[in-house]
Amino acid sequence: MEIERKYLISDLPEGATDYPYHLIEQGYLSTEPVVRVRREDDSYYLTYKSKGLLEREEYNLPLTKDSYDHLILKADGHILTKKRYLIPVEDSDSLTIELDIFEGRFEGLMLAEVEFESREEAEAFAAPEWFGEDVTFSGEYQNSRLSRLA
Repeated sequence: MEIERKYLISDLPEGATDYPYHLIEQGYLSTEPVVRVRREDDSYYLTYKSKGLLEREEYNLPLTKDSYDHLILKADGHILTKKRYLIPVEDSDSLTIELDIFEGRFEGLMLAEVEFESREEAEAFAAPEWFGEDVTFSGEYQNSRLSRLA
């Protein structure tokens, strides 16, 4: 089960891009249900996600590079590319901000996601000051939806 909150970011705090990051490329074979292929650095995955906004089922299956290269060509819509910075949440031993800075078609878009162990933890989360609008429940910024934009 994936439980996460998502925020639109307009201004980065100083040092946000000094943290470790992953290079991500992903495409969608289906958006209902969500079936995605992703390259994250030198790892490859096929992911299934159920419907939902705050909470959804998620299953990741490893792929070989050859399988990924074959499947990404079958993706519907746009291929998304981004850098994902991993920023520890202050005063938390377990939470990490995943700051996505998009490249290519969506250059300039920045989103922050935080994953939680429980719905209660997600609902109690106090976002850092630099976070913008909470877009968790709009669905507007789900990557599967972005992939379909004209």
